Amino acid sequence: MGYGLQYCSTLLRSLQVERDLGLSDPTSKSQKEPEQQVPSSISSQRSSIYQSLIRAGPRHKPLQQVHAHVIVTGFHHSRNLLTKLVALACTAKSIAYTRSLFLSIPNPDSFLFNTLIRISSKLGCSSNALFYYRCMLVSDIAPSNYTFTSLIKACADISDLRLGRKVHSHALVNGFGLDSFVLAALVSLYAKCGDLRVARNLFDGMPERSVVAWNAIISGYEQNGFYVEGVSLFNLMLELGFEPDSTTFVSVLSACAQLGALGLGSWVHSYMVNHGFEVDVILGTALINMYARCGKVGKAREVFDGMVHRNVVTWTAMISGYGVHGYGREAVELFHSMKAHGLPPNEVTFVSLISACAHAGLVSEGREILGCMPSYGIRPGDEHHACMVDMLGRGGMLDEAFTYTRDLKSPGPGIWTALLGACKMHKKFDMGVVRVAEYLLALDPQNPGHYVMLSNIFALGGRMDRVELLRDRMIKKGLKKRVGYSTIEVDQKTYLFSTGDKSHPETSEIYRYLDDLMSRISEAGYVAAQESVLHELEEEEREYALRYHSEKLAIAFGLLKGKASEDEETAAIRIMKNLRMCEDCHVAIKFISNVTRREIIVRDKLRFHHFKDGLCSCADYW
Repeated sequence: MGYGLQYCSTLLRSLQVERDLGLSDPTSKSQKEPEQQVPSSISSQRSSIYQSLIRAGPRHKPLQQVHAHVIVTGFHHSRNLLTKLVALACTAKSIAYTRSLFLSIPNPDSFLFNTLIRISSKLGCSSNALFYYRCMLVSDIAPSNYTFTSLIKACADISDLRLGRKVHSHALVNGFGLDSFVLAALVSLYAKCGDLRVARNLFDGMPERSVVAWNAIISGYEQNGFYVEGVSLFNLMLELGFEPDSTTFVSVLSACAQLGALGLGSWVHSYMVNHGFEVDVILGTALINMYARCGKVGKAREVFDGMVHRNVVTWTAMISGYGVHGYGREAVELFHSMKAHGLPPNEVTFVSLISACAHAGLVSEGREILGCMPSYGIRPGDEHHACMVDMLGRGGMLDEAFTYTRDLKSPGPGIWTALLGACKMHKKFDMGVVRVAEYLLALDPQNPGHYVMLSNIFALGGRMDRVELLRDRMIKKGLKKRVGYSTIEVDQKTYLFSTGDKSHPETSEIYRYLDDLMSRISEAGYVAAQESVLHELEEEEREYALRYHSEKLAIAFGLLKGKASEDEETAAIRIMKNLRMCEDCHVAIKFISNVTRREIIVRDKLRFHHFKDGLCSCADYW
């Protein structure tokens, strides 16, 4: 590939010189064979062979048989037949056969080159697309905008930004720098490769933007984790009068799922219904994921039941939705229904299932599900084992969790993290925690989350010497604790809060409301769980640090802005948190739900918590 890139670069320079000297004319090559008068019998035979090619389709052996017939009948010089034959061979992914056919064709034209580049790119055979492009340059055939669109897609599919930049330069040299199709492909390339600055500059500089270009930039922001920016671009797209399509909706629904933006996600669903969009497998799965991750698992099931066709991803999305809400039995029942429909599960399905059992305390069911994986040809991986250790740990079977971990060949960081999480949950600090901690830090020394969790465990166990040691190691490595934040959607706009956040224009009102709220729940019996904050702080400082956690600020803002409604679904306060909720917030929100008579739904890093009338759906099993 390195030689190929150097070769392309050399050709680029020679093409530039040819263009400067006026030696290369993109319009000088004809894409069609000169028409010739042929006898009707020959024309009939050629038509018969063409029909044989159609019947053979993209299948290697039948194509070889037709190829032999082409040679025997003397039609091996027919450009039309050979082009069709090589295109079908390429579609069949018969790489060596396609190349041998291609090399047997004298003077291949631009139509043949573009066909092979397009098919290779579409099928994900990026190296083949680049091979035919190099051959195209050697043959002195001028590329078109279709050539570059397919080539850029091939580079995007393998996330090769360096090669993509070279193709970009070729497109500029050949005069396609402002072509709308090429620009849309370039936006997608740079976005997929994480260079959003260049992607946005290209998008903003487009003389005409198509829906494809809008989809590329919205998808780019969403896939790179900039969900708010992606949603903002979608709103701008609508304001400017562009009609979104199903591809747009998949990206926007995914962003809504991450943000917990139920209002916008529901609006998108209504728009799809009102404008006659078919809820196919991809759109249906996106809707299921959005509703489940926004706290409306019942609505997700409605979409699931209404789908005509479902694939393994659809079933897995619904199983996962049940799991994160703590509905383990429903997840297991759906798994059995999936098997009854004859659809084999995949690795992700089993991760979702065992995780669902862990959250619901279904230990025997989890063991059974792990045991049936080999019957589907699936070998349990680190994620499956981590879920098993988590399940055993949550169930109080710490000895078995330790034994399970010890018996694994090479347990990864996720497995050790699950084991330590179980130790913290049950406040068991006398089971070789130090040794486990050293294993974890040796495997994944650059993850600040491990140091924070271990620091909390040692602090709870009164091992402040260990806490200081871990803190020193973090400082030396330049590691910082991940910033926690919570988001809330009000009137289809997402607001973000961090701990002690004072950036909101209504900060004074929010803090006053929260202070009053904390006084009310204190009168109702709430006592701060000061174990949830740093131990070197004084008691008063600890209480202050706990009071202004991000989820409490978001809830205060939601209660301040959101009016109560008779409809429980619209009256609920929905909070999305990027980290695991602390014990104090869990206790406090139970009291808040009781004194305000409002349902509060919180999605943290691991699962959903539905707070209502002073109780939580997790039943304190989290």
